[in-house]
Amino acid sequence: MDSITQAALGAAVGEAILGKKLGNRALAWGLLFGSLPDMDFIVSPFLDTAGYLAVHRGASHSILVMVLASLLLAKPLAKLWKREKITPRRAATFVFLTWSTHVLIDCFTVYGTSVLWPFSENRVAFNHIFIIDPLYTLPLVVALLWLAFYRSKKRQKKRTRLLKWGLGLSTGYILFSIGMKFIASAGFDADLTRRGIAYERRMEAPTPFNTLLWRSVVDCGDELWVGYRSVFDPPSSPVRWTVYPRGKESLAAYGDEREIRTLKWFSQGWWIARPHAEGVWLADMRFGETRTYGAKPGMVDSRIMFSWSFNIESEGDRLQTPQRRVDAKEALTRIAQRIVGKDDQWEANPRLAGVPGTLPEWLPVVE
Repeated sequence: MDSITQAALGAAVGEAILGKKLGNRALAWGLLFGSLPDMDFIVSPFLDTAGYLAVHRGASHSILVMVLASLLLAKPLAKLWKREKITPRRAATFVFLTWSTHVLIDCFTVYGTSVLWPFSENRVAFNHIFIIDPLYTLPLVVALLWLAFYRSKKRQKKRTRLLKWGLGLSTGYILFSIGMKFIASAGFDADLTRRGIAYERRMEAPTPFNTLLWRSVVDCGDELWVGYRSVFDPPSSPVRWTVYPRGKESLAAYGDEREIRTLKWFSQGWWIARPHAEGVWLADMRFGETRTYGAKPGMVDSRIMFSWSFNIESEGDRLQTPQRRVDAKEALTRIAQRIVGKDDQWEANPRLAGVPGTLPEWLPVVE
């Protein structure tokens, strides 16, 4: 998730483990160690796009690294906090829990986390919350800022009560998201069953900043079907599926290139590709798309959020990310309207846009 969320979660864990001994310093130490797994951004200036995709949420998020870090830092931290009588065991517990909770909350997003590195290259992703979700983060931030004003040991009970509220609300939101995904997934499953659609696999993930409107991607081999469903939609309501031809033939000349192999691995196979004048464009369909309305009546242009243009002749970094402009107010308004069932404000004749140097591509729809 985003850096603010990770820092807040680390601070909360620091308060839970060390708050009685260190006071507000526990918040600062928790913030630091809760952010450490994402310190892989330090190497980003030395890597190209494909290289950074390979390392981000990689080794620093693995169980092996968090265990080693806990063991190696236990005694130095205990020595640093000797006056506060922090034992090596408690210091190790602090490091492990701040590190592991960072990794765990990352696993609830779509991005994928290398929990089992170096024993497996597969990344773990539960797809329950968006990569930025204020409804998870705000309870933690408010509780931590509030309890930071109660510094004396006499107010420890108040600090503990506030921490429980913050962690409880945030954890409750995660549990709520699991329930909402179950409802949405059941609706998608029922729709595909009624249609008799055979598919290889399927995934669901929430749309930005909420867990009420869900997006499903269905792998039908040479096509990926994308549909939306609100948890308030009647069980019998049909899903309107947009069909994205995968475009495997576009990669025929580039399949052995390091960057293309990295993108196919990173997307866990949820990719589509299109040729363009200088090479090939490839998009990861897991993360959703921005939707632009109004270019023509009854039409919506979809631009995939995570996409790259590969130019084999380019010097240096051969992957470039096409620019995307998003009207956040309009996007959130339409999401809110779709949640309550206003399909006419959401569905339209779709076109795939954003492929460099090409006109938008009309996409088939299954009603």
